[in-house]
Amino acid sequence: MFRVLIADDHPLFRAALRQVVETMFGEYDILEASTLQEAEQAVHASPDLDLDLILLDLQMPGSTGFSGLVSLRNASPAVPIVVISAASTSETMRSALTYGAAGFIPKSFSKDQIGEAVGRVLSGEVFLPGDALAGECRLDRAPPDRLRERISALTQGELRVLDLLAKGKSNKIIAYELGIKESTVKAHITAILRKLHVHSRTQAVIAARELSFSTR
Repeated sequence: MFRVLIADDHPLFRAALRQVVETMFGEYDILEASTLQEAEQAVHASPDLDLDLILLDLQMPGSTGFSGLVSLRNASPAVPIVVISAASTSETMRSALTYGAAGFIPKSFSKDQIGEAVGRVLSGEVFLPGDALAGECRLDRAPPDRLRERISALTQGELRVLDLLAKGKSNKIIAYELGIKESTVKAHITAILRKLHVHSRTQAVIAARELSFSTR
């Protein structure tokens, strides 16, 4: 079952995002939050809660600047967070990626456009609106030699998990294919993010793909 947290203080926009999720996934569980505190409570509600995605409005009660993004990023380092905001300047987008967002969607997007963007993030891409902005706001990349050095620090278990992450596999599928618990997969992903010096699983996938990474 696909699980998503929608954090936005506007009920009508939460409803629109809910419709996007309902259209994309046959089985889903949606959590809603109208304040940063509610979003944090939802993330911390249960250690077994397996979120697949967080859709986050930057400007909501309890959040100043990127504090909400940083807080949720630290609380759930392996879950992709997509910022959905009316403030869509290139500087805002660049900062969102720097603080660990897996994508940025303007609130002016249609439901179809939002659905397409979410799908691309879930497939392992970093989404930004438009090729020009994507080029302007691309993530700062570590030199290839530095990336190789960081990847070489991963254990065999972490390498296997990273390989499957790079292939777009979910935590559940990775656990099944490797014959391990989902909690172990999450622990490996947390270690991978720390060792690669990245903020999200999406950025880890990008680093792996840049080196044409494969453990096969």
